[in-house]
Amino acid sequence: MQPDLLGLEISKGELRRLTGFDPEDVFRPSVMKNREKRFGFIINELLVALALTPIIVGFIYAFIILPTIGSSIKLGIILLILVPLAVLVGRSLWRRFTCPQALTMLLDEVDQYHSVINAIDIHDQLATSDNSINDREQVISALQLIREDLVRALKTERILRDNKKLLANNQELFANNLANLQALQVSTQAGEYAQLLNQSLQIALDVQSEIKKLQKPRP
Repeated sequence: MQPDLLGLEISKGELRRLTGFDPEDVFRPSVMKNREKRFGFIINELLVALALTPIIVGFIYAFIILPTIGSSIKLGIILLILVPLAVLVGRSLWRRFTCPQALTMLLDEVDQYHSVINAIDIHDQLATSDNSINDREQVISALQLIREDLVRALKTERILRDNKKLLANNQELFANNLANLQALQVSTQAGEYAQLLNQSLQIALDVQSEIKKLQKPRP
């Protein structure tokens, strides 16, 4: 991957710092629609459940079952079946009720943003001429502006989540680069870079829509 593309990526560590959440712990229905991500998500959840099961079962068996009922292999087996299921259900419910909808939508936009970066990287590897260098630079410029908007939106969501009173005194949080993005053009509107630029613009529009929702007073 070219250095300019590497500099555009928003790492998981940066997302964790901006949002206060581990991106992997945020429940997002969009992840379940992607086969590869869905498989990874399910495997991760199973591993977590299996890792926690011995600890929880051991605690229940040692401090509840043994003092009250005594040794029971049957109850031990039942616990080994029920506890991982309870962990899976509990983690699912925890995600649904603790992760704000605005955050899940913005993280989806981050995924779309990274998909454009990956598309450019693939195009770079296949490119055989320099005829579209200017078009590429235009899309890179668009992504730079979108990155600023995404970072700003994620910061805004977290600030308002932690302290809604900051809304009135920090209107600069709701600034965006949409006008600058709309001014960018590529030489061939039917080319791949034109499609990527349009995709980038759609991401910017979606981010602006989420920011407008954050501006609305909450009950």
